[in-house]
Amino acid sequence: MTSWTPEEQSLFSETYSLVLTAGDTDGPGVEIGMAVVDGELYVRAYRGVRSRWYRAAREHGYGTVQVGDVSRDVLLTTGGLEPPAGLDAAFRDKYGAVADALVASPQARAATIRIDPAPVPAP
Repeated sequence: MTSWTPEEQSLFSETYSLVLTAGDTDGPGVEIGMAVVDGELYVRAYRGVRSRWYRAAREHGYGTVQVGDVSRDVLLTTGGLEPPAGLDAAFRDKYGAVADALVASPQARAATIRIDPAPVPAP
């Protein structure tokens, strides 16, 4: 599995949100908060597993993320995912009290996605 570079991890930590597009769509994607734990990037759908974009991520398993001017093809892991113990705290540290309302509910926890960089094809 490809890992995020230290520079990308810093960008994620310093940036408020990313835009996630699941699948091959040219649609606008969804702007969402993110947290990095142990070098891995996570997002949550605060509306739970019935959220339209969460269902698209689960169905396709890949997409793109855009953070500022950086766009990257990604793999989206939903099923069988065991979020790390520090994920709630990472969201709280980054977003404060709003994190409890948006990403700490049982519905949001059930809709956790790990985002990994897609392997770059060899030239």
